[in-house]
Amino acid sequence: MKGCILYVEDDVNLSFVTKDNLELAHFQVIHCTNGADAWTLFGDHPFDLCILDVMLPQTDGFTLARQIRQVDPDIPILFLSALADKENRLNGLRLGADDYLTKPFSIEELLLKMAVFLRRSKTTTPISESAIQWIGSYQFNFQNLTLQKEGHFQTLTHREAEVLNYLIARPNLLIRRDEILKTIWGSNDYFMGRSLDVFISRLRKRLSQDASIKIENLHGIGFRLLL
Repeated sequence: MKGCILYVEDDVNLSFVTKDNLELAHFQVIHCTNGADAWTLFGDHPFDLCILDVMLPQTDGFTLARQIRQVDPDIPILFLSALADKENRLNGLRLGADDYLTKPFSIEELLLKMAVFLRRSKTTTPISESAIQWIGSYQFNFQNLTLQKEGHFQTLTHREAEVLNYLIARPNLLIRRDEILKTIWGSNDYFMGRSLDVFISRLRKRLSQDASIKIENLHGIGFRLLL
């Protein structure tokens, strides 16, 4: 088996087709139809990835994602939702989701994204000095997705770590938005651009305890990590 998936979807027909395709791709899929049951299942089973609808009975997908993130900050979360408007997509990303696909979606695209997230989530290794980079007074470990300052650890999402790692490699240089989007997201469109803005905002908050660090935004052009 490639991994155990928590799949939360209340549409019977869609969930049947999606679950069947995921199992054909050799995933173990545990499916439930409401957020409350999903939260119980999450506490009882070790999952490798969560696929969540947004509009769920009892507990909605956004609330469920927030609960999951409080317990496990590293597990990949992917939203599949009919809510295609900008605000819902951004809200999902703000909650720590790794991606947000709108319905109808391609099974092939879903499987590709799952493979990427699962591969990244399994590449963490014990912390070694060679893996640590310094950003001002912070220690950043890309492999372990950790940011440390004075003994206080923060665990980043995969996407946060990717963006930060990309900026660190080019300190004090202007990096164009389209370069970051094409390299990390593989696409340069409006929604991906808004997603990038969300992750930059998150990183500013994570690095806010060191006033010497600044992520400068040149509107419509790109970003510069000032150290």
